[in-house]
Amino acid sequence: MNGYPNCSTNHTRIWNPYLVLALGIPQMTINIASVIINCTVIFTRMATKDLHKPISILFCNLAFSDLFTSFSGFWISMLFITNPDITIFGSKEMLAPYALYTTAILSTIYNLVSIGIERYLAVAESMRTRFRVARNHSIAVVLINWVLAFFLGCLPLMGWNCLSMEKNLSVLYSPFCINYLIFIAIPNVVVAFIIPLFTYLRIIIILRRRKLRMKACGQATGTYKSAEIQVARTSIFIWLLALISYAPFFAGVIFDATTQQCPADLYPGVYIFRNCTAMLITMNCLGNPIIYTLKGKTLGAKLKTLKCLPTSRIRACTIENI
Repeated sequence: MNGYPNCSTNHTRIWNPYLVLALGIPQMTINIASVIINCTVIFTRMATKDLHKPISILFCNLAFSDLFTSFSGFWISMLFITNPDITIFGSKEMLAPYALYTTAILSTIYNLVSIGIERYLAVAESMRTRFRVARNHSIAVVLINWVLAFFLGCLPLMGWNCLSMEKNLSVLYSPFCINYLIFIAIPNVVVAFIIPLFTYLRIIIILRRRKLRMKACGQATGTYKSAEIQVARTSIFIWLLALISYAPFFAGVIFDATTQQCPADLYPGVYIFRNCTAMLITMNCLGNPIIYTLKGKTLGAKLKTLKCLPTSRIRACTIENI
């Protein structure tokens, strides 16, 4: 039994060695670069003792998630180079790295969503003191993110896999089951796209409203305008990076769920696409430190300036205009 109904059991030596190297070496290179960059981010934040800030904890945890993704991706790349056929027909060897890879990706998604929510609360509550995101809140969010990611990502290790089944077996990510991939992919893709879209749009709207209020009071609005532009640019980068990184993988899962073809019939084009989606996900791990660390510092400085503005004057002027 090969796990694919009506498919030939003779599936030895499908991958061309030159194609394996052409795909495997770039994958390994990108993963190594991501490991180096995210390690640099983590060590820098720890060395500067910047982890007392709630947002810095989330940024550092995002780097840990990206580092975890890169390590597990490197593991999968090594298995692909040494025995590429098991990445088509599946085996117990692929179950653990795929599960850890899924866990790392889910943790990254949850951290990106948490950062978006924290940034929204930082702006929305900058004129009020009823609630502020504290260090303990960030630590609790980090723990919840990892527990949820490990639980969902390791379900295949707990038994939800298709190692011994002849139906419902994933063609692209064997030995995962199709229903597990759909269960994981659809809700988390929605979370990754919808919630950040809402939070960053809300931030832009809040900053624009405050800018208009200050303008009506005859006060300078340069800081708000600058922060609004910075948030808009950052949100565009976030969306483009997420779209480029995760949309091809999601398309692959949809294709996987609807196709009935044998793996040998899909080689090499579909499997080249599959490996490229893995490289794009790792590119997300390379882009996150740039967007959330470099741009995050600039944006954080501007938001801090906004908190220091004379909020009583803004409130008074707003009441007068109402």
